[in-house]
Amino acid sequence: MTQFKDFNFKLVVIEQLMYIDEKLTPQFRLADLLRERGLGDDPWEYAYQHGLEYKVVPEARDHFESLEISNELLAEVEELCMDGGNRIYQECAPVWDGEDDLFDIASLDDLAKLPNLRRVLGSEFLGPGFQDDLRVRGIVAD
Repeated sequence: MTQFKDFNFKLVVIEQLMYIDEKLTPQFRLADLLRERGLGDDPWEYAYQHGLEYKVVPEARDHFESLEISNELLAEVEELCMDGGNRIYQECAPVWDGEDDLFDIASLDDLAKLPNLRRVLGSEFLGPGFQDDLRVRGIVAD
């Protein structure tokens, strides 16, 4: 199993593979997981009832932390998109407005897991040092 050092980087990779390319299946829906566990079916309501506003819901974190992604799938990733509107963020933290650092990427150590990554959209959200790291690796930092 491929271990990621940065959970938030893994989320961006999952966004690409699960919600954009639809190659990593089944697609995760927090509402479905809550319903399966008898915890209701409204992620917003669940977050508010459990003091999880602007936080990652533990059940979502557990799911994505344990989600295995094959090296073959990782090798298919050619582009990533850094955007506060990514669906994965809604599934992790349904009451999140993008106004804090909850999903900021702290490390690019996991780039080596994506040998065919060619482009990162929204790279300005990574900060100038990280943008330089991408360019040095020959990755377009849009």
